[in-house]
Amino acid sequence: MQDELAALAGAGAAALVTTMTTELWQTTRDGIADLFGRSGRRRREITARLDGHAALVEGAATPDEVRRALLNSWAVELEALLHQEPSFLEPLARLVAEVQRELPDSRRDVVGTHLEQNNTARDSGIVFAVQGGDQPVRWAGHGGPPPGARA
Repeated sequence: MQDELAALAGAGAAALVTTMTTELWQTTRDGIADLFGRSGRRRREITARLDGHAALVEGAATPDEVRRALLNSWAVELEALLHQEPSFLEPLARLVAEVQRELPDSRRDVVGTHLEQNNTARDSGIVFAVQGGDQPVRWAGHGGPPPGARA
């Protein structure tokens, strides 16, 4: 369930920031503000914050960079909201689906996730790499590979 909440929150945040300054903004803004308002938060404050973020995007020389900067904070907020109110899963999923249907193809990947990773280990080097999560490493050895590593 945790992964489902995080994925939907990320999709909701992407829909939100992608529609800023588009013809879909009002619908998306109102849908998100309604969810927060139904959770007990002040709808007017959320709406003002959303409008402020949209104004940042509109006034930016590189609006897509601003959208990317806003994406994670809204994903965190939406995930917390979904944890607090699991009944909001369906309305948020409907809003995301509506935005994805209505969004022009040219805008769909503006804030989409693109992950690329290149790792190289040479001369007995070790690479510890991860994307999208944690990778605990407990190795106190000095001067040799960790236990179980291939030499």
